[in-house]
Amino acid sequence: MRLLVVNWQDRENPLAGGAEIHLHEIFERLAARGHEVTMLCGGWPGAAPRATLGGIDVHRTGIRQTFALRAWAYYRRQLTRQPFDVVVEDINKMPLYTPLWGARRTVACVPHLFGGTAFQELPAPLAAAVWLSERPIPSVYRATPFEAISESTADDLVARGIARAAVRVIYPGASCGYYTPDEAQRAPTPVFAYLGRLKKYKGVDLVIRAFAQVADSRAILEIAGEGDYRPALEHLVASLDLGARVRFLGFVSEAEKLALLRRSWATAFASPKEGWGLTNIEASACGTPVVASNSPGIRESVRDGETGFLVPHGDVAAMAAALQRLCASPELVRRLGASGRQFAESFTWERAADETATHLQQVIQTGG
Repeated sequence: MRLLVVNWQDRENPLAGGAEIHLHEIFERLAARGHEVTMLCGGWPGAAPRATLGGIDVHRTGIRQTFALRAWAYYRRQLTRQPFDVVVEDINKMPLYTPLWGARRTVACVPHLFGGTAFQELPAPLAAAVWLSERPIPSVYRATPFEAISESTADDLVARGIARAAVRVIYPGASCGYYTPDEAQRAPTPVFAYLGRLKKYKGVDLVIRAFAQVADSRAILEIAGEGDYRPALEHLVASLDLGARVRFLGFVSEAEKLALLRRSWATAFASPKEGWGLTNIEASACGTPVVASNSPGIRESVRDGETGFLVPHGDVAAMAAALQRLCASPELVRRLGASGRQFAESFTWERAADETATHLQQVIQTGG
């Protein structure tokens, strides 16, 4: 197959996140199998306009703020002469409306859509722009096959007017060969962790408030990640008189992330909505339980009572009670962690690549 993948960023972008990991894990595998994969994405100041990443021919135009304005023009000027079998658009920020670009076939890959959650993070004018940009999806993409990374995302698409038959759910994988348990690294006293961006909509404040209610004075909360909400979170920690019990680690390397997951008694996640919850699966792969909001997407990456605990979103007391249960029982931590490892092993990037290739080949053969 000759494939064009359109995404706002590639994995080398300093702002790259889960969407970029997801695309590269799958399409680098397809490139290794002999498929011709090109990527059109935005760059950043100082970025090279072209690169080869894992066998993918990467074209960069504009930066985060201008990519949406320049992508179509670049496609028309530089890429229309290449006979792509399918254009795959990853809709993980504002849609680019690629079905209007004139390609023979388009597939939309959707981690999740923001909907009303945009208003929890962005200034009202920008949130309104994101919300409005998603409104035309049912009409612009009405003849487009979809790939969703969870049943929750598929349900969201259906609720917006996309036919369920047009949506193929393909779960992401996890790097279970890298993320592995090591009980010898488990902290001797309770350590809980949050890993992710420090953004308002992520609900990190709920994690901190829940941790403040944990009775075990030995417990520590380690927060890994950066974002513009960090000063407000640091102020919250000070106001709750948590002192040295909450540690902000900032950006962590992959090695530091692995060590954090292994030493933690559980990770905590309180987002109101996610596409999937890759960090939850990575924690499970390390044999570490997860305590998380019972929110769309997240509920599919945690099995309540088996790999961790799901609590009603926003219920700080319920999250605190779950954390306290783990503080009181190292054996429960081990039992949930062992089940989590088995659960994580069912999600592989090879399977995700296989299912993606099969779906794209079906689109080529049948047109949908």
